[in-house]
Amino acid sequence: MFTFTIRRTATAIPMLLFISLVIFLLLELAPGDPMAQVPLTVPDEVRQRMREALGLGEPVPIRFYKWIVQMFWIEPQVFIDYLTNRSFLLGWLPDTQLYNGEQRVISWQSRSPVMDIIVQRLPQTLWVVGMAYVVGVLIALPIGIISAYRQYSVFDQAGTFISMIGFSVPPFFSGVVVIVIFSVQLGWFPSIYDTTHTVTDWESFKVQLRQMVMPVMVLALQTTAQISRFMRASMLDNLTQDYVRTARAKGLSEWRVVLIHVLRNSMIPVVTVIALGVPSIFGGAIITEQIFKVNGIGQLFITALQANDLPMVLTVAFIFAFLIVLFNLIADILYGVLDPRIRYD
Repeated sequence: MFTFTIRRTATAIPMLLFISLVIFLLLELAPGDPMAQVPLTVPDEVRQRMREALGLGEPVPIRFYKWIVQMFWIEPQVFIDYLTNRSFLLGWLPDTQLYNGEQRVISWQSRSPVMDIIVQRLPQTLWVVGMAYVVGVLIALPIGIISAYRQYSVFDQAGTFISMIGFSVPPFFSGVVVIVIFSVQLGWFPSIYDTTHTVTDWESFKVQLRQMVMPVMVLALQTTAQISRFMRASMLDNLTQDYVRTARAKGLSEWRVVLIHVLRNSMIPVVTVIALGVPSIFGGAIITEQIFKVNGIGQLFITALQANDLPMVLTVAFIFAFLIVLFNLIADILYGVLDPRIRYD
């Protein structure tokens, strides 16, 4: 397993380089000019110097090479320095001081390092998106298990109906619906997420929970609908296998047969869905963050697209691609943990 992990990690590096090249070229071919918002009264020579200051005067291969160096070499140095200097877990280590003031990936819109802006927005996304995904998985797994064990029951029919709604209703519609019902009509929850709110005591924590309810509800609905259907189908496939009848014939209790033998084998395909759903839920949060005004990575991505901030768009898109590759690797490793028959070495 260790050899497989090392081999897959080594394979992922050129894959990520190729993905970053594709994203970079697509953004280069996309319409739009970062100088379009500059007033027409600005002289041409000043406009040209502004383009050179943004790095647009250099050939495409040189710009891509500089971005690769900044992203894969300089930014990791900044991150390591942060861990050994200011982080809570590793701040006790000696300061590495690897970063020596080299040029970082700079946002054209804010003139600040891109990764610093992403790190500032990341807690808001993790509060909402991370909580929504955890809640969705915790609800989906029991629903899928019970629906399969009690096939065609009232519970199964209700779960199927809810899953159809989760699959069919897009976030931009369900978000508006929950705002109208729970915020406008009932007044239970705020319709706008206050990103400046800080949790200092129990009362502020309850305020944070209230403003998280509706965006978490919208995102968790999609997660629950998808994973519960996969869980149900996988459980139904394993409940009819010979080893289940053998386990029951040996006198094992029903809960042990279902929750240990059947569930472990049924989780193998579901692990893939859960692992790959982590980066996809970040992509799905782009719409939800716009609706509820969550100042997270999704809203940052939309703002950067509207402003033609190519370094920001490129970096955020690359982070999404990195998450997909990472959780693919995690899913492959979990296969061998769940099923002893799967071995890579």
